[in-house]
Amino acid sequence: MPTKPPLPKSVSAAEWQTALDQLLIKEKELTRARDALNAERRRLPMVKVGKPYTFQGAKGAVTLLDLFEGRRQLIVYHFMFGPDWKAGCDGCSWVADAMSHPAHLHARDTSLVMVSRAALDKLDGYKARMGWTIPWYSSLGSDFNVDFGATTEQGEQHGASVFLRDGDDIYRTYYTGARGVEYLGSHWTYLDLTPFGRQETWEDSPEGWPQTPPYSWNRRHDEYEG
Repeated sequence: MPTKPPLPKSVSAAEWQTALDQLLIKEKELTRARDALNAERRRLPMVKVGKPYTFQGAKGAVTLLDLFEGRRQLIVYHFMFGPDWKAGCDGCSWVADAMSHPAHLHARDTSLVMVSRAALDKLDGYKARMGWTIPWYSSLGSDFNVDFGATTEQGEQHGASVFLRDGDDIYRTYYTGARGVEYLGSHWTYLDLTPFGRQETWEDSPEGWPQTPPYSWNRRHDEYEG
């Protein structure tokens, strides 16, 4: 007979509420610590990207500047898919499955794309299989993956790079890899990675950062203007 898995302790409703209230205190402390960390991230220095890169996408050859699609911020998810692979990384596929609808990020002047070294036809085929709509570009033939830590001597690596555009000048502002990508999964957490953050008035951001009152800007994804 299989062993029945252990269950949490069963208590009265009053005891459960007390335990929950105690846990909520710690959760609020973690939320405040996360807010402070996000504020520190918004003040990180940045490094200019001076090297040109070319990618292959649905519209043909494009540059890193093109990936912004006219917006000021860009998040690139480095999806592990080598040129000789038959399918994309299963772990990266989990991350892609949880990516938020892009309209919410676009409303905050932010684009989100995926980049891999596999040829575009492989990416398109896997994208269709998975039912994804997020823009996905091939960096095959460019130094992009190597220069940004997505391809190393150990092979393909997953991660997320954040870029800020000032006119035609591009700057890298942030990078996370390994378990850092576990934080991704909603439009809030993606925006928290960017220099401008959620762009809401409650945030501790540098003077002059774009901000609007919370709950005043977000819409259903088919209700945004522009």
